[in-house]
Amino acid sequence: MHEVSPLTQLTDDEQMLKEAAADFAKSSIGPLVHEMDEKAKLDPSLIKEFFEMGLMGIEVPEQYGGAGGTFMMSIVAIEQISKVDASAGVFMDVQNTLVNNAFINFGSEELKVHYLPQLASEKVGAYCLSEAGSGSDAFALKTTAKEDGDHFILNGSKLWITNANEADIFIVFANANPEQGYKGITAFVVERGFEGFSVSKKENKLGIRASSTCEILLEDCKVPKSNVLGEFGKGYKVAIETLNEGRIGIGAQMIGIAQGAFDAAVEYVKERKQFGKSISDFQGVQFQLARMATDIETARLLVYNSARLKLSGQQFLKEAAMAKFYASEVAERVSSMAVDLFGGYGYVKEYPVEKYYRDAKIGKIYEGTTNMQLSTIAKLLLR
Repeated sequence: MHEVSPLTQLTDDEQMLKEAAADFAKSSIGPLVHEMDEKAKLDPSLIKEFFEMGLMGIEVPEQYGGAGGTFMMSIVAIEQISKVDASAGVFMDVQNTLVNNAFINFGSEELKVHYLPQLASEKVGAYCLSEAGSGSDAFALKTTAKEDGDHFILNGSKLWITNANEADIFIVFANANPEQGYKGITAFVVERGFEGFSVSKKENKLGIRASSTCEILLEDCKVPKSNVLGEFGKGYKVAIETLNEGRIGIGAQMIGIAQGAFDAAVEYVKERKQFGKSISDFQGVQFQLARMATDIETARLLVYNSARLKLSGQQFLKEAAMAKFYASEVAERVSSMAVDLFGGYGYVKEYPVEKYYRDAKIGKIYEGTTNMQLSTIAKLLLR
């Protein structure tokens, strides 16, 4: 009998959310996956269901209209949604691990009271850090913020912004004191309707196609001073600490992709017959499945461990970097092997594994590239 590792053993609340998310993914998301991928657009009906399920405000305290859950519950739900569709998985991941967490950890009481109930019930959030010249070097950003009475005036542009098409509430990082370098960076809460704000070009992507990825334009965008998130000039702290948590969310997305591809491959090799028997009877295929399953379980242990450390208030930076790095490697490797096991069928869109393969690639790129994760791990090991 398979024994559950203490790290992957779930509490009753976590297990209930896992089952609810899995059921929702199978019944509501599953039938729409191919169409959403083809149209490169998340079905609007799903967005409403995400909110009705409480999946967009898992960690938001009940006093602000959220579910009052834990970070681990968010991770479990992201994994289950991503097992069916990684685009839907990252949609809720950004909302929970980046946007909501930034408000919870850094927002003034005024901002929490005003925005968290909206984020938990009806409005999508987006996190705007990257620019054309600041990717891995995130603090080389050129977007500026200048004081103007009771407002700041923001000018610049942001690239690769997830959820931009669907979002109404944006956390935007700008430098309010460029001569101070990264110490001038400040986080601002910007609403879609603010003067001078617009969502521009939508990227045509290889994978996670239903997840909107757009450019954001800030042209003399007026933001009230009360909408500074965290301390003025401490936006770098907001960015670093939020992204550290976000990487665990991406790790969960990646193990979801890997598990989805693996499950599809197992089902297929049992049915596919060659030389008079199922190809699952061939030892070569069995060894490949064994490697895939071991990779997934290892990645899951890393992701869950980093989530548990974060939840218990312990240091988790190195573990989060390891989880994100390794889970993205596993997602790409397992989904590639799934395509191989499907043979010619694995290369066509009628079968699910080619999409898992395309979706997996982003894991090595966003929320900190693989090289940046390795750099972080090495620095912490040598400290």
